[in-house]
Amino acid sequence: QVQLVESGGGLVQAGGSLRLSCAATGGTFGGYNMGWFRQAPGKERDFVAAISRNGGTTPYADSVKGRFTISRDNAKNTVYLQMNNLKPEDTAVYYCGASALLLPTALSNNYKYWGQGTQVTVSS
Repeated sequence: QVQLVESGGGLVQAGGSLRLSCAATGGTFGGYNMGWFRQAPGKERDFVAAISRNGGTTPYADSVKGRFTISRDNAKNTVYLQMNNLKPEDTAVYYCGASALLLPTALSNNYKYWGQGTQVTVSS
């Protein structure tokens, strides 16, 4: 059983930056691909980025390519999402998830464990 706790959300002006963290406990962190998703009010949970077990594969949603960077530190059991040049449309609750599939995936149904989410609000 893996528990995930996100942190680092907040209110930022457009063009600003935030770094989200997701700390894992209770399992073998290095045995999971990790992903970040986001959900705006009234919308579905959308894929943002994912990272393979060793960090070598990092797919991104087109909407965040070149602005967001996902990384992980297996020694600290933590995955990060560095978000730069934030836009108002990035406003959402951001969730991290853990997937046991062979490769990192953009499909939320393939994630077995989820955190509680952290709110990111970008003002214009």
